[in-house]
Amino acid sequence: MANPVTFTPDKGAYVRTNTWLAAGAMAGAMLVLWLIGNPYVWTGAPAGLAAVGVRAWYLASEELVANWQMTDTTLTGPGGRSVPLNQIAAVNIMGSFVQIVTKGGDKHLIKYQANPAATKAEIERAIA
Repeated sequence: MANPVTFTPDKGAYVRTNTWLAAGAMAGAMLVLWLIGNPYVWTGAPAGLAAVGVRAWYLASEELVANWQMTDTTLTGPGGRSVPLNQIAAVNIMGSFVQIVTKGGDKHLIKYQANPAATKAEIERAIA
């Protein structure tokens, strides 16, 4: 690999992931209200949607610029994260995320990938 490979977050994957999170929050909030006997179970839906919507809006400026770069020897991410390729034990897919597990047990997420399978394959090719 002569040139570094950059893994950038995808806005569509960000929106899809947060849409699923909102659906879960809406259902969960309604379930809790139903279990405690609240007569206004429906209020859980807008509360869950609002909570996740505000969170997604607030974090978008950070999450959508969190790039990872892979060279011949190292995978480098935001916040000073650095993983030598020879220390990667496993590469997993979790929705739109790619999880890197090191031999020492550290875990890192490459978030909001448009094609997580392609990201995983690229990393696995580099560590082979």
